[in-house]
This record gives sequence, structure tokens and C-alpha cells, in this order.
Amino acid sequence: MPKDSFNKEEVTIAYFSMEIGLANSMTTYSGGLGILAGDTIKSCSDLNIPLVGVSLLNQEGYFKQVIDAEGNQIEEPDPWEPKDHAELQPEIVSIWIQDKEVKVRAYKREVKGVAGYSIPVYFLDTDFEGNEEQHRSLTRHLYGGDQLYRLAQEIVLGIGGFRMLQALGFKNINKYHLNEGHASFIILELLSKTATDSDLGWQFDPELVKKMCVFTTHTPVAAGHDHFPFETVKSFLGAYFPYNMVEGAVRDGQLNLTRMALLYSGYVNGVAKKHGQITRDMFGDSEIDHITNGVHSVTWTCKSFKMIFDKYIPGWREDPFTLRSAWGIPSEEVWEAHMEAKRKLIAIINEKNEGFSEDVFTIGFARRFTQYKRPNFIFRDEKALKEVISRNGKIQVVFAGKAHPKDFQGKDILKEVFDIAKDPKYKVNVAFLENYDMELAGYLTSGVDIWLNNPQRPMEASGTSGMKAAHNGVPSLSILDGWWIEGHIEGVTGWAIGEEKYRCNDELAEKRELQDFYKKLAMIVKYYYKDRKSWIKIMKDAISINASFFNTHRMVHQYVLNAYFKSGNFTENPVENGVEAANTQ
Repeated sequence: MPKDSFNKEEVTIAYFSMEIGLANSMTTYSGGLGILAGDTIKSCSDLNIPLVGVSLLNQEGYFKQVIDAEGNQIEEPDPWEPKDHAELQPEIVSIWIQDKEVKVRAYKREVKGVAGYSIPVYFLDTDFEGNEEQHRSLTRHLYGGDQLYRLAQEIVLGIGGFRMLQALGFKNINKYHLNEGHASFIILELLSKTATDSDLGWQFDPELVKKMCVFTTHTPVAAGHDHFPFETVKSFLGAYFPYNMVEGAVRDGQLNLTRMALLYSGYVNGVAKKHGQITRDMFGDSEIDHITNGVHSVTWTCKSFKMIFDKYIPGWREDPFTLRSAWGIPSEEVWEAHMEAKRKLIAIINEKNEGFSEDVFTIGFARRFTQYKRPNFIFRDEKALKEVISRNGKIQVVFAGKAHPKDFQGKDILKEVFDIAKDPKYKVNVAFLENYDMELAGYLTSGVDIWLNNPQRPMEASGTSGMKAAHNGVPSLSILDGWWIEGHIEGVTGWAIGEEKYRCNDELAEKRELQDFYKKLAMIVKYYYKDRKSWIKIMKDAISINASFFNTHRMVHQYVLNAYFKSGNFTENPVENGVEAANTQ
């Protein structure tokens, strides 16, 4: 086995995420959460952060999306071959689920930064001989199965992941960053490691665990937080764990994993300023902070823009903040870089004879198809849309995105958009590109002229696709929610739809948003066709103002300073902290 190109003794931070998207050919992700996790790890490797990543193998992927002739989404397996992308490790650890032993192994993939620093990511696997079939399946499908399957998966991630790191020789980890609540069972494992016997019985050290845990929540909706029947959790895990220590996270007999993470994390954050506020209100915790998401600049900048950034902003790969200087790039070179990316996207769209033209104003909408994201928003008023086109110029719209297999309303909306794409009455060319993935996202966020985002407020925790677009000089037209509240400067980095004060349950709000949307769209289309010079200035402002800030390099710096240091010195030895000492008593 090849020698590791990293020093395990130097690694002090473990980053746990249910999904981590590192490459298009590794279908270990479903969407934004996994892509963000992958981008975070890439920036950590660029910045020499002593971190290790832990996730599930998800060998069958999330699903491959196929759209049939009627516009129905069909889900097919989307497998990948681990041995082609990662190295199987010899270590095997055991966990117990419903009094049955489940063996866990891991595949390692190293992520190298711009200066050669390497971060290991371990993908946990239970699909091998020695495990029962029900347990072998736990690391095949991302978010597959029912609630009990999900519970077992999260036990593998949290408890199996901790034990795997111990077996692999990572002895100096004292920060466990939980990316969403899926890994929260690690808290029970950490509590058990602090156990000491006394005249009063077993005693635990919750403050020590709190110093070691960092928690990031991504969900602005209460129903989106994982919870399981507390008695079921106990029956799955057995008598080994100190359940009395997490009773504060139980509501109506349900163990809420987000609440458990909140109880035992020294630092907690939402993923945008507004989302931090919403999370504080939701859980009544005034200490919840926010660190706004970002994207990995080198990953999401297309080839043509990389070339001009390399030419005019040397060092941007190491320090994306230097993209502030994008305003000085010659306008004609910015436009040509954009048109090169647009031609590539149009070629992909026209493989299905969609009749798109590089000369026509192109709107992009790509994200999960679900009701609150309102993919069909642009078509709500057919008359208004036709008027925009007749008075200001042609438009074409490209869509992409998957609906969750069990989100039947989302599937209906997808079918509606598919049907509209075939309906000539709208006087607009519409295309739907199936099987949205990292590669397609790269083409879309660089090749359209404007990025559209119109979720119901305040349902968008952050969003990152508009940040990717900004790295390629594509401005946004978006509802003021998530990251856009922070990134929006009207007519400079893009345009807002409606006002921030309206909420998603305000029926009048949608009417006002639609009116404002068509008004803004008419102005934008006219602007695009009539004033190229000013349009390119907006493109450069999107890069210099938004791409320079909304990147994972800035985000990781904030985690290091606010989370890893703030909740305890991340260079301390865990033996001195007490966990290892307690484990040996």
C-alpha cells in the first residue's frame, strides 16, 4: 500500500458529513450539502488545515435521473467503482446495531491542495463479507430506505467513523466538526469515552465533549432536522451509551439529532447571516453564530475565466480575495471568456435539438426540484412573459435539477416544466437537462447570462449556485434570501426580486414578487441587448465583489478563527484534554 502523504499526528480536526462530493465520477453526493463539504475540504488542503474527512461510501450513489418522453422522472442506480478512486484500508472496526455486530472498513482518497498539502478523506463501507445483507446495504445508497435504514446509516457515520479514525491512528484529534446532524451519534461515543467510576456511579464530562464539538446546521425548516424514536435509538445502540446525558434533546419521545448537537457543541453556526437568525429563533439559542457558505474558486471557475484570471490576477488560486482586482481585466476579454463558456453550454443543450442560440439572452435555473424553490415561477404569468419578450428581445431558459424520489409534488413541477419546454405558446425556448451533477453544474453556472433563484422566503438557508455563477461573471436575479441578502447590490452584482420583508406564507408577497420579477426581467433583457459595456461592468462587479468573498477559502478562515479556536485550541493534545486518559482508566 502506498505511503500516506500526510502526517496523522499533525491532524487535529475531523470533519464528518453524510455526503462529500469531491469529483463528478464519485457519486457520493446528492446536492448542495455534499458539494459544500467537498469544497470545504479542497480549501482546507489549499490552506494547509490539519483536517481529516469522514463520510459514507454510497457506492450506488444517490440516483441517476432519466426523464421519459412524458416528462416523468425515473430513478436509476448511479454506481461508481471505489477502487478506481480510492484505496481500501486494512483496518476494520466493529459497531453494534440491534445487538448484531457490524464491521466497518474504509476507502481513503487524498485531496491535494495547490501547494501539495494533502488531506485524507475516508469513505466508510459495510458492504463486504462478514456482514449480514441488511447491514451490507447501509453504505450503498445515499439517503436510501426508510427511517430505520437512515438511523442505522447515521450510527455507521458517527460511531463507526469515530472508531475508524482511532483504528487508523489519528490520536491527536480534538475537534469534531459535524456538518449537519447526521453525525451526531459521535456525541454519545465521546461522552462514553469520558466515563469515570465513582461512589456516585459512572460520571461523564459534558463540558469536555462540548469543547471538542463544532456543529453546522443547514436547515431553516424544523421538519428538516433528523429525529428518531428515543426507545428505538436505545434498542439499536444497546446499553453501552449514557442515554441520560442526551435526554435534553428528546421531544415527545423523539431524539432530535440537531438538538443533541446543540447541547454538546462549543460552537454552532448557521450558513448565512439570515439563516443564523432563523436558527436562533427556531431553537431559542442566542449563541448560535453564522458563517456564510462559499464555493471552491478553482473548482467552479470555468477554463476560459481561469485563463484570464491567471493572466491578470496571478495568485488568485491561492488567495481568491485577489479577485477583487477583476474590475481591471479588459472588458473584451471578459466578454470573450463568457462567450466561450456560453458556446460550450449551448452545444450541450443543442445535442437534443433544442435550437438554442449563443446570441439569445439565456437564463439558468438549476437546483433541487421542490415546491419551495418554485422552479416554474417564471411561467406563472404567461401574458407578462410574452410582453417582456415582445418589447425587449428574445430569451431562452435552461433548467436542470432532480426531485427527491419521494417528493411527488416536486416531480409534478418537473413534469410541468418539461411540458412547457415543448409548448410553443410561451414564445420562449426552454430546455431541461437531465441528471444534474457537478459537471453539468459547471457548464450551467458559467454558460448562462443570468442566474435565476426564486425560493419562497425564508426557506433558503444559503444557496451556493449563484456564488459559482459569480466566479464566471454571471450576475444573479434572485429573491432576497440566503446568501443573496449579503451578496446583492442592486444593479451592481445583480438584481433582487421583491423585498426581504415578505415571508413565504404571505399570499400577497408572491403577487408582488411576480410583478417585480417581470418588471426587472424586462429591464435586464433590454439592458443586455442595448448596453453591452454596462453589462460587462456588472459581470466584472459580480466577480470582484462576490466571487472574492463568497468562497470556501474565506469560509474556512472563519471556521478556524471562530469555531476551531473559539471552542478550544485546536492544537491541544486530546490526552491533555482528558478523553484519551479517560479511555485508558
